[in-house]
Amino acid sequence: MRYAFYPGCSALGTSPELYKSTIKVAKALDIQLDEMTDASCCGTSALKNLDPSLADAINTRTLAMAEQKGLDILTICGTCQGVLAHVNKRVSNDTEHLLNANRAIADSGLQYSGTVKVKHLLWALIADYGVDKLKEKLHHQLRGIKIAPFYGCHILRLSADLGFDDPENPTSLETLIEATGADVVRYKSRIKCCGFPVVLTDEPAALTMTSAALLDAKNNGADLVVTPCPLCHINLDSYQRQAEKHAGQEINLPVLHLSQMIGLALGMGAKELGIHQHFVPMPSI
Repeated sequence: MRYAFYPGCSALGTSPELYKSTIKVAKALDIQLDEMTDASCCGTSALKNLDPSLADAINTRTLAMAEQKGLDILTICGTCQGVLAHVNKRVSNDTEHLLNANRAIADSGLQYSGTVKVKHLLWALIADYGVDKLKEKLHHQLRGIKIAPFYGCHILRLSADLGFDDPENPTSLETLIEATGADVVRYKSRIKCCGFPVVLTDEPAALTMTSAALLDAKNNGADLVVTPCPLCHINLDSYQRQAEKHAGQEINLPVLHLSQMIGLALGMGAKELGIHQHFVPMPSI
């Protein structure tokens, strides 16, 4: 298995431990990552709202770079996955959008014809790698640990563009949690918004969302939360102390990225996976 690897900005900048853990996990699973070091930021939904044509252009350029390599894109960011998949669907199914986007990137020497698929690590492990094959690799079972899945918005929303999982009742993250031997925590907030990027413009509103999600998970018995999105990770982990103050109660719930959970189940140490860099410490397991 080989992919054009698009880690996204957050996993390279604000949460580099998520990038490093993914590289280690991919190597352990014999997944080849051809990193797209010259790719642009996807712009999140903010760029799309500000300048849809520019959003189409910079993301079509990324798609064209992967197409030139003859590879599908793999990302570890739910937001990047959602943005790239949305643009890919639009330009691949609309000749005018594709022509306009290709005109915009012509000076780069790239053109896109619509052959690339955008896949999150979550989905690639299930659909491409295979759960049974993954289980054979996960020798350090996480039995007895109760893990709450937290999907985030972009990996579920615009489901017609994504084509994977049910946005109202997803099961993919639960499937991988169960593959590690851990117990899945069922709770309503698993498909809610974490509060990012609302925290940048209305922190009290964002902290209400963050604390509500974390407390819902904790009150249903969670030992920790796992998310496939670095932006959700930032909000749930980095802002958790502020969320505690806002809610008026202690939460103290560790938050891992999907790659770190898989790494632990592969037998990697918490420090090796960068878990010691998180704001909320995780007890040794």
